[in-house]
Amino acid sequence: MQTMRAFIMRLFPVVAVVAGIAVTTAARTDVPASVWGITVQDTTCEDMELRVAALNALLQMDAERAMPLLRQVLDRRDRCSARLRRKAVFVVAQQHSDETVDLLLRVARTDPESDVRRQAIFWLSQVSGEEAVAALDSILLQSEDRAVQERAIFALAQHESPRADGILRDFVERVAAPEELREKAIFWLGNRGSSEDQEYLRELYGRLESERLKEKIIFSASQSAAVGGTDWLLDLARNPNESAGLRKKAIFWAAQREEFMVAGLRAVYDDMAEPELKKQVIFALSQRHESEAVDELMQIARTESDPDLRRRAIFWLGQSKDPRVTDFLLEIINR
Repeated sequence: MQTMRAFIMRLFPVVAVVAGIAVTTAARTDVPASVWGITVQDTTCEDMELRVAALNALLQMDAERAMPLLRQVLDRRDRCSARLRRKAVFVVAQQHSDETVDLLLRVARTDPESDVRRQAIFWLSQVSGEEAVAALDSILLQSEDRAVQERAIFALAQHESPRADGILRDFVERVAAPEELREKAIFWLGNRGSSEDQEYLRELYGRLESERLKEKIIFSASQSAAVGGTDWLLDLARNPNESAGLRKKAIFWAAQREEFMVAGLRAVYDDMAEPELKKQVIFALSQRHESEAVDELMQIARTESDPDLRRRAIFWLGQSKDPRVTDFLLEIINR
């Protein structure tokens, strides 16, 4: 007992204040815990900075000594402990311990504060290994907290693991899952940066009925550096079986890609019959800075049979800083 007392006193007020552990001794049961400056489930918010400093001090300890104290902090439920629990989650994640994943998972499932739960999930994304991936999978499928599920999707996307990738793909295809969460899974799959994920999303597109999910795949394709993204978007723009809204989005996002070629967009324009879609192509051309885009707009203004489309091309030419536009507009005026 003397050893325990000496240990506590050496660390006090650092660790003892954080853990809020009561100390009683067999030899001196008449000595109240307050003599040691330690209280059980302390409800005062004083000395919070000291307590946070104490948690930081635990980073210097080995896991065998730190983890029991961290568990006590994470078990606290008094009104001032949420900040401490958030900090403790970070400290736990830095420990090289067999308990790390289990403790983070427990916090993610049971802590009363949503922010603390989300913190635990974030740090699970930084813990390597299939055990962490399995923990995130269980949270995604079992949690009833939408914010926690979103964080689990993000965390899975950070793991460079085929299993994590498969979990996200399976979730995207869960028709019973909330559409908003499926959108998040599509977004993070697209951001993983692999050509395999892009190929999967393009294939998935044809099997989806939800326009919202299709829109998310279109956006994902526009942000990816994977080869073939622009051609895939332009093919969608040409497809009469797709809705006008999706075709417009495909046009817009195709024009944002670095590998975009103006000639490809003009070819789409010529293939289309719908004026609304042609307007979208004109707008997309106006957003490009290549001289070829100005050439195409001038050509449309000269040769398009639809007066409204010609007027739109002229309007957007007026926004251009290309020096050739002044002479072109004068040519139109003097006809």
